[in-house]
Amino acid sequence: MVLNYIWVSFFLIAFIVALGKLIFLQDYEVFPAVVNSTFDMAKTGFEISLYLTGVMSLWLGLMKIGEKGGMVNILSKLVGPFFVRLFPAIPRDHPATGSIIMNFSANILGLDNAATPLGLKAMTEMQDLNPDKDTASNAQIMFLVLNTSGLSIIPLTILVDRSVLGAANPTDVFIPILLATFCSTIVGLITVAIYQKINLFDRVILAYLGGLTLIIGGIVYYFMSLPQEQIGEVSTVASNFIIFTLIISFIALGLRKRINLYETFIDGAKEGFQIAIKIIPYLIAILVAIGVFRASGAMSYLIGSIEFLVSLTGADTDFVKALPTAIMKPLSGGAARGMMIETINTHGVDSFAGKMASILRGATETTFYIVAVYFGSVNIRKTRYAITAGLIADFAGIIAAILFGYMFFH
Repeated sequence: MVLNYIWVSFFLIAFIVALGKLIFLQDYEVFPAVVNSTFDMAKTGFEISLYLTGVMSLWLGLMKIGEKGGMVNILSKLVGPFFVRLFPAIPRDHPATGSIIMNFSANILGLDNAATPLGLKAMTEMQDLNPDKDTASNAQIMFLVLNTSGLSIIPLTILVDRSVLGAANPTDVFIPILLATFCSTIVGLITVAIYQKINLFDRVILAYLGGLTLIIGGIVYYFMSLPQEQIGEVSTVASNFIIFTLIISFIALGLRKRINLYETFIDGAKEGFQIAIKIIPYLIAILVAIGVFRASGAMSYLIGSIEFLVSLTGADTDFVKALPTAIMKPLSGGAARGMMIETINTHGVDSFAGKMASILRGATETTFYIVAVYFGSVNIRKTRYAITAGLIADFAGIIAAILFGYMFFH
């Protein structure tokens, strides 16, 4: 329903703004521009989806090899002791514990197709332990907020979109996204832990959080010590090295498990082709709506208003052009994707605004969508502080994305 309201609002606001420009400014080009944008954006949506089929097939084929090779199980063992302490109300031998760990492992690897069913399974199993069936339990809230923080090693769809849109180095946003989403996850975890009075000074929790924070802090310190002109180059090399190393590790695990790598790749690639075809109507719908919103002048008024407010603080306003992506992300992943694509088409895929929009899209998750799907699957109506904590994590991710965007690309 949220996406429905957003989509309709784009058209209605565009019509009102265009009508105002026609009546008060005698702008006779505004309505032709709006109508032409519907055709242009419909064409753009189809072309992107067409190019997307090859890249999605490639990556989902590789991801299928990693999944079958046991990468999810390896991650489950690595993070198991940590998650057990974050969910003290769930017995260690309860099925929910395994589903939770598997869900986060799949999310970290960007395996959305595997993560969502595992997440719904975990939510159902936690509901069995929930004494008040229409109210979210502490464990369910922790699970949901960590999902909405969007921690992922490989932000696959963003890198794929940047590749399709012609980025010189599609992976140059990889490290900034990783840093921003880490900040979002940590803030979300701490927020829920404070609500639930979880002991964050437990030795295991401190070891995990401290270790990750040291690693992230070391990465930030290293890049801050580099000259500005070297940051982008080093980031690109490091990002591509990490991603290709993961690909080789997937293949190595597959060889170790003696699975048929070629057939496994083909199975995953088929899923990629099907997904790319399925998104055509959704991508065209949101791109056309955003296109008329911009062609009417409404987007310019929105960006101008935000730039004015930001300028009053004395801060640089270059990031504002990418801010609509951040505004849309908690509401709708499709709308955020459309905003990112529209920003890139307007300002350039390798422009600061284009890179910033990519980082902002990867910094958080679709909070309201996840709340609706996960809580709706078990008929929970009283969400308590879940949305508040999720939005706090989103805000932290957006702030971090802006800071890291300036560090790496401005």
